Amino acid sequence: MKNLIIGAALLLAAVHVFAEPASSLTVDEGFVNPIGFYDATPVFSWKFPNGVKKQTAYRLETNAGEKHWDSGWVESDRSTFVPYQGEPFTSRQQVGWRVDFRDENGKESGWSEPAHFELGLLSAKDWKAQWIKPQGASDPIVEVPSWLRRTFSVGKPIARARVYVTARGLFELQLNGARVGNDHFANGFTSYNKRLDTLTYDVTGQLRNGDNTIDAMLGTGWYAGRLPFGTKTRGPYGHDPELLLQLEITYGDGTQDTVVSDGQWQGTFTGPVLSSSIYDGESYDARRQEGGWGPVAAEAGLGPARLEPKRFPPVRETETLAVQNITQPQPGHFVFDLGQNMVGWAKIKLPVEKDQTTTIHFAEMLKDDGTLYTENYRSAKSTDTYTAAKTGTIEWEPHFTFHGFRYVELSGLPAGATPQKDWVTGVVLHSDIPTTGRFTSSHAKLNQLQSNIAWGWRGNSVDIPTDCPQRDERMGWTGDAQVFCATAMFNTDSHAFWKSWLGSMRDDQEADGVIPDIVPTTTPKFRQRSPGWMDAATIIPWNVYVRTGDSGMLGENYAMMEKLVGWYRSQSVNGLLPKIKGYGDWLQPYPQPRATPGDWIGDRRGDTPIPLLGSAFYARSAQILADSARVLGRDEDAKRYAAEAAAVRGAFSRQYFDAEGKLRNAPETQTAYVLAIAFDLIPATMKAKAGENLVRLVHEADGHLRTGFLGTPFIAQALDQTGHADVASELLFQESYPSWFYPINQGATTMWERWNSYTRDKGFGDVEMNSFNHYAYGAIGQWMYERVAGLAPDPANPGYKHFFIRPFIGTQLDSASAKLETPYGTASSAWAKQNGSVTMSIVVPPNTTATIEFPDNRPPQTVTAGKYRFESKLK
Repeated sequence: MKNLIIGAALLLAAVHVFAEPASSLTVDEGFVNPIGFYDATPVFSWKFPNGVKKQTAYRLETNAGEKHWDSGWVESDRSTFVPYQGEPFTSRQQVGWRVDFRDENGKESGWSEPAHFELGLLSAKDWKAQWIKPQGASDPIVEVPSWLRRTFSVGKPIARARVYVTARGLFELQLNGARVGNDHFANGFTSYNKRLDTLTYDVTGQLRNGDNTIDAMLGTGWYAGRLPFGTKTRGPYGHDPELLLQLEITYGDGTQDTVVSDGQWQGTFTGPVLSSSIYDGESYDARRQEGGWGPVAAEAGLGPARLEPKRFPPVRETETLAVQNITQPQPGHFVFDLGQNMVGWAKIKLPVEKDQTTTIHFAEMLKDDGTLYTENYRSAKSTDTYTAAKTGTIEWEPHFTFHGFRYVELSGLPAGATPQKDWVTGVVLHSDIPTTGRFTSSHAKLNQLQSNIAWGWRGNSVDIPTDCPQRDERMGWTGDAQVFCATAMFNTDSHAFWKSWLGSMRDDQEADGVIPDIVPTTTPKFRQRSPGWMDAATIIPWNVYVRTGDSGMLGENYAMMEKLVGWYRSQSVNGLLPKIKGYGDWLQPYPQPRATPGDWIGDRRGDTPIPLLGSAFYARSAQILADSARVLGRDEDAKRYAAEAAAVRGAFSRQYFDAEGKLRNAPETQTAYVLAIAFDLIPATMKAKAGENLVRLVHEADGHLRTGFLGTPFIAQALDQTGHADVASELLFQESYPSWFYPINQGATTMWERWNSYTRDKGFGDVEMNSFNHYAYGAIGQWMYERVAGLAPDPANPGYKHFFIRPFIGTQLDSASAKLETPYGTASSAWAKQNGSVTMSIVVPPNTTATIEFPDNRPPQTVTAGKYRFESKLK
């Protein structure tokens, strides 16, 4: 703002006296002392104590039994993803490591406290176990769990015991009656025919002298459930779940025993869980315990799928929610309101009567009469039941299901029972990826938007990035994921999460380079070859690289990127894609009618021509491929792909824009302008005029969005880049439909699939596609963090090695702040207006620099590690 006068900068950093040892030692994607680790040649990262400005040299040391590696002193400021260069580690190996560094004054820190990691089983050769399941076949439709059991004896003091385990399906383990680990929906959702994640548990303390019993319960899950989309038959990968388990015991005298899944186990389909389904819920009959034990079917061959240690944390309970209110809209039906749309299940603690069934229904919303609105769940029953074995008070929660809900309805309660709030607790479940970012402001609705973004991501990070957590879908849609990845990386440390999911993407990529619409994919139907969906293969690796500095992300996915760009090339005619199809600018508001018989997509595609979108994303993916090649030192590739990207940009610009920066040969849409600007598809001299045309369309829409899934994530950036941050801010703070605040005004506590999924005056929207927990439009979070608060990464110096502080101080706010735990430590940017002045408060972590761009014409200033305050007076 030109009416700001920047005052003097105040440096608040502590006075440096001496260097203390490094801390926060992690391996690979931020793992702290992991067990069952996957990487035989890891990379190491560490952080510095306050007061250190910069590292000038480091020394790394690892010890694994007799295997020792010492890097010696390396003159470098690198402190993240430092490669191990010794002999590769092996399965089961326990490794200790530590680091020493010299600071900017050459002072040596001394060795850090040692960190450690333990390798899992790295290949199929390490497995002696067999796949097992109860003999016979379960119900062909009902998702019946199975139980497996083995008793064995221990006769000597134990030094160490590890369970290595995976399943075709989902598993829960108990050892001597106590649960093993705290993971849910293990082993997770991968392309089961290509890769199975394995998990490692330390059970040293759970074994006892004498007889021991290990029990496993198996659920159909994603492997054998009725998915995707609620198919009547189940089993996208197989019909009955199977277990692969290896318990390795090391005794104090150095001898070893191994208990494996094999023909010595017993199995049954008879137990208290009558059915347990991701879509439909769980039915539990406490009167029926495990019984009818019989032999198991054992398969010695391990199958074609790779067995690899899981590369990110499993789903776990991360929070519980208390009931806020109870109503009784119908006699005997009590509705418990948790106050927040969430994902997980309800833990119940309530009175029951013998042989009576308590029914637990779930819903995200209520109808006007206070009853549950469940039509948007489509065929997903999303219902749990509990049948009591005796009269009394029970505590119960399910096993292999999860629900998307805010409201829990209980029925079938004892006559005369008066419900209490503590009868129901909402158990929040998602992949255990830690929160690393925080955004807040002086505006209550903007803060609610941030909360909705965070809850939307939390509920849709259930082992894979899902599109919705409640209906008969819950699939890994690539389009939703690519638009939201950057925002997810601010909210959470989801580095390993994305890296693992991209592994499934590589597994499912077709031979011609096409990326399926959903990953893991289970049906040929969802291979639309859709621009903006397929490009998750390039955009996500690049976004994660920019925010972490992990070039390995690019290396792992480089071949996949090449194949995708190659497919675009094979379809192009001089850089254009006249025949490409797909989902278009999905769910754009107010589209022109274009539905045709048998076309389930119809006018949901929006008005931006798909060939235009195809060329835009072809150019974007080719440029990312060129940039990735440059980072990886593939110089010839970088030149070739940069030339390809430039050629496609040229073809796009000539076909779709005139010299005045106005669209031609296509309908004028906000999204067409947005992508042309945000993806740098038109010459710099034309950008300003294109920006003016975009503003014109926004004004013609009365200051509202006319963008769908592909345009909305980039519209604020495109306006900002062309000098219209004020218009972007006006869009952000718009109250009426369609806008980010509109769902909030209707009571939203998560992001919605549609801006008008529900309105107070018209009720509920299209029941076929009406999710109240859908994170895609939460991608605006990126602009909130990077421009409203002003904390932005620098792609040229990734991982926040260097970053920008450049807040947009608009008229709608009095203050805003963002704080992020970067690979180097905490970075933050905050600003506040008070008494006619603006104060900027900034934290730059050790071993990094930041460039501050002031909100007036003062030249930018680059600073080193420390705390700073800049005061600016308003005219």
